Amino acid sequence: MAAQAADKQNDELMTDLAGLFKMFSDPTRVKILNILLDGEKCVGDVAAQMNMSAAAVSHHLRMLRQGNLVIDHRQGKEVFYSLADDHVVSILSLGMEHVTE
Repeated sequence: MAAQAADKQNDELMTDLAGLFKMFSDPTRVKILNILLDGEKCVGDVAAQMNMSAAAVSHHLRMLRQGNLVIDHRQGKEVFYSLADDHVVSILSLGMEHVTE
């Protein structure tokens, strides 16, 4: 019984981990995360840097927020985004290191 519970918990953990890596499977989302390495940005600033519409960037940022990779806060009519924590920075750094070796 305990082994089954541990297996189920491990399966859930692996599903969550796969979901995390799925967030990194889209180059647009990775570019957005890379932009946010420089610090907090509003949607318009990210959109301008990426030469994309604010609506398209907002869609990707919403997905990244749901994946707990970015956090947001509203200031007046603007929504500002930043990386959720140092884990996101580490994942990006390790990924870049891995692909450039």
